[in-house]
Amino acid sequence: MSKLIIFSAPSGAGKSTIVNYLLQQPALNLAFSISATNRPPRGSEQNGIDYFFLSPEEFSRRIAVGDFLEYEEVYEGRYYGTMKSQVENLLANGQNVIFDVDVVGGCHIKQHYGAQALSVFILPPSVEELRRRLTDRATDSPEMIERRIAKAEYELSFAPRFDKIIINNELGKAKSEALQLITNFLIS
Repeated sequence: MSKLIIFSAPSGAGKSTIVNYLLQQPALNLAFSISATNRPPRGSEQNGIDYFFLSPEEFSRRIAVGDFLEYEEVYEGRYYGTMKSQVENLLANGQNVIFDVDVVGGCHIKQHYGAQALSVFILPPSVEELRRRLTDRATDSPEMIERRIAKAEYELSFAPRFDKIIINNELGKAKSEALQLITNFLIS
């Protein structure tokens, strides 16, 4: 039976980097669950690769008809969600599904799939380090960085709800820890 691996963390904690590393490990047979959002693309993001970019109206319509496994208003007016059909298709193809989602979405997916899913929280070494990473990333305005930091402080309170916590103090070590954790989960 295929399994699901859920990664959540505050923005800038390194979860996307770790998820991308895991996706490059062919033995894990991972397929990435692409989230939907109603925000416009940033930088070089592409529809159907980074996110499914939906208009606010389309996102609302899909909520109304129950197309989402989970969805959340992550920032005011900015929705993100996981479409049921995409996850079901990946599982039906015999792939293990990996998620890079916000903490509330991660909790919902874990609750839905139970023991078939492993939820992993990536913890930054500190809020100060998180602020430095977001600033160095240079994809957000100073105001957005402060909004992300405020949200991160709230999101950190969710860490105990996850099956496992990885502290990303040193990226190479965090990647190795994640690889071992996922490998053990998939063979159990």
